[in-house]
Order: sequence, then structure tokens, then C-alpha cells
Amino acid sequence: MITSTDLKERIKEKARELGFVLAGVTTPEPPPHFSTFEHWLAQGQHGTMAYLADERSRTRRADPREILPECKSILVLATPYMSPSPGGRGARGEGEARIASYAWGADYHDVLPARMKELVQFIEEQAGGPIRNRYYTDTGPILERDLAQRAGIGWIGKNTCLINPKQGSYFLLSEILLDLALEPDLPMVTDHCGTCTRCITACPTQCILPNRTLDAKRCISYLTIELKDDIPTDLRPLISNWAFGCDVCQMVCPWNRFAVEGDPAFGTQNPSRSLTEELEITPQEFNQRFKRTPIQRAKRRGYLRNVAVALGNTAGWHALPVLNKALEDPEPMVREHAKWAVEEIKKRNGL
Repeated sequence: MITSTDLKERIKEKARELGFVLAGVTTPEPPPHFSTFEHWLAQGQHGTMAYLADERSRTRRADPREILPECKSILVLATPYMSPSPGGRGARGEGEARIASYAWGADYHDVLPARMKELVQFIEEQAGGPIRNRYYTDTGPILERDLAQRAGIGWIGKNTCLINPKQGSYFLLSEILLDLALEPDLPMVTDHCGTCTRCITACPTQCILPNRTLDAKRCISYLTIELKDDIPTDLRPLISNWAFGCDVCQMVCPWNRFAVEGDPAFGTQNPSRSLTEELEITPQEFNQRFKRTPIQRAKRRGYLRNVAVALGNTAGWHALPVLNKALEDPEPMVREHAKWAVEEIKKRNGL
């Protein structure tokens, strides 16, 4: 008869075969930092992400057994994506868009659920019968990093990312709640950030807070992805040429010198995108190019909003014709940010 320890090791081995380079097991007990999450919400630091403050969502985040009452174990998984460092990988030249490295390829929401489904099928085969389960990858009302830390995968760094001391922080997290008792792994309790504050110092918008949370309303990733309205004018100059997401706090983290090679499903190199060419993309071209990629989440109007801001921050007078053309775009948001960009370029070039 297979022991619980042997079963866990078989599950981890299968997980690695499926591309989950890190795997750990924890209990379904309430996450230790839920009070921090509640305080973060109370301070309004979640911005317009109202779904985070929904009462049902909060109840479930407070206790995983509200999601799956039969839950006895939680399997936490990490999949690497391509790092924009070391060696300067991911740096963009003048006039080019910067894209967060997790978004260089396919959307993980499409890729990882199929792998987790296959892993669940394997677990059921090994256990000898059906097992009630739920699985998520940034899609369910759970505190992923809390569970990952408790499963021994890493610690929550000052930049709020989960960091593994041997493999860095360029990971996508996934979780499988199981009606199956597995021996939990030891949590990672050591804070390896020490006195380092590189991420806090490097953050362009100074959104990183002292308690390992961040003010989402100032985070470039939030501003260019989650925010569906106009970007506040005082924050636009700080975005530089980031057109979707931001990697700065991870790029300066010393632990990412150990970053592993990313899963090829999520891209193997930073796609070169001209900001001026991107601003002229039609709705049809946008849908065709970015279908089933993370960039689709921003929709055309949000993406071109970001591109216009990036041009306003980095482009010379040669970008004015395409920006002037964007002043006639059907989307009011694109027109407003293009107008801002034109004014910024004129001021910078004395026009």
C-alpha cells in the first residue's frame, strides 16, 4: 500500500514533469496574513478592484474550507516564466514598448488549468478513486502567496512577490485544494530580504509599502492593466515606456540572479514592439495579435492608452504625426492620452 509520504513525492514528481518546477503542500487552515489583507482593503489600497472586497470573496479568502469544505490539503505549485534579467534581457530601446515578462507569450489562465487537471487525474489514479478538488491560478478567492509561503515554496519579499532562495521570483502560482490528506511541508519562516531595499528604492512610483504590501493605485502594473479609467496625470510621467505591466521591482532583486529558464509556453524572448506602430493598431489587428495572451486583458483602448503615455514619456517630435492621428481615434480614452502625449513631447522639445 502506498504511504502518504510516497504519494506526495509521486505527486511532486508528476508536477515537475508538467512544468511546475516547485511544489509544496500545506493545510487548509486560515492564511496567517489575512488581517494584513483586511487592513489593506480598509485603507483602499486595492483601488478599483472591487471584487477583492466582495463579502463572499473575503469570507473565502479567510478560510479555504469555505471553498471546499472537504479540503484536507492544498497543493501549491509554481511555474517559471522568462526573466528579463540577467544580462539585460528585456531592455527596450528608444521608441519601443516594454511588456512585463509574464506576458511575452500565452495567457497562463489558458495554459495552467489544463496542466492542473492532468495532475488531479494523476492524483486520483494514484489514490485509487475520485477526489473532490478545486484548482486555481490567480482565479480563485485565496491568498496565494500566504499559502505558498506556508507550503515552503518561498517567502513574501518586501516587493510583495514570492521569492524562492534558489530560483528567484519569476513564477506563476497555482493551487489545488484536495479532499486528500497529505503531509504538509515545512513553511519558509526565514526572511531572506534582510536589510536590502533595492525594490523599494527602484520602484518608479514608490508604491511599495513598509508592511510587504503595495498601494495598487500607484503600481504601474495596476495602472496599465487593472485600471479601466484614465491614468492619473501625476503618475503618467513615472510610467516611462511600460505599455503593459512592470518588472522593475523584480529586475533589481538580488535573488533573481538565480532565476531559472522560463516555461516556453509563456514566451522565450521579449517581443520588440514599436510604440508608434502599436498606436496605429486597429481593433481587428489587436484581437488577432493578442488573442489568448495577457495583453488582451487590457483591451485595445487600455493598451493604446498605455502606448500613448509611453510615447509621451519617451518619444521625440517624430511621434507627433501618429499621435495627432490618434486624436481622431473612436475611443475617448485613447484620444485623451494621445492629447497629453502630444503636449508632453512639445514641451520636451521646445515645440
